[in-house]
Amino acid sequence: RPQPVESGGGSVQAGGSLRLSCAVSGITYSEYCVGWFRQGPEKQREGVARIYVWEGGKILYADTVKNRFIISADSSKKVVYLQMNNMNGDDTGMYYCAADAYCYSSSSSVEAVDFDYWGQGTQVTVSN
Repeated sequence: RPQPVESGGGSVQAGGSLRLSCAVSGITYSEYCVGWFRQGPEKQREGVARIYVWEGGKILYADTVKNRFIISADSSKKVVYLQMNNMNGDDTGMYYCAADAYCYSSSSSVEAVDFDYWGQGTQVTVSN
């Protein structure tokens, strides 16, 4: 039973960068799916990025973060990263990592319903 654990959150000035980490412990699959989600104050949870952790796995980004954020994976360590660059106030929120056995090819966006195993979240705050 996978247990995602996020780390790396904190405060950053607008235009700055942060890198989040998601360690997926207790996972038995050699190939699996990891997604990043976020929820700002008084906002709905939204998908940020998704990666299929296998060689040549497909990556998806939300339009709001494409060309600014980079998702990557170290499959040997079972860690997924979210590099966040050129951040702005809209990036403020609680960031969650989620995992499951598959990335569904039918999904064209990062959907929370596709994931069963969730971390507790890590807070990201962007200031002016």
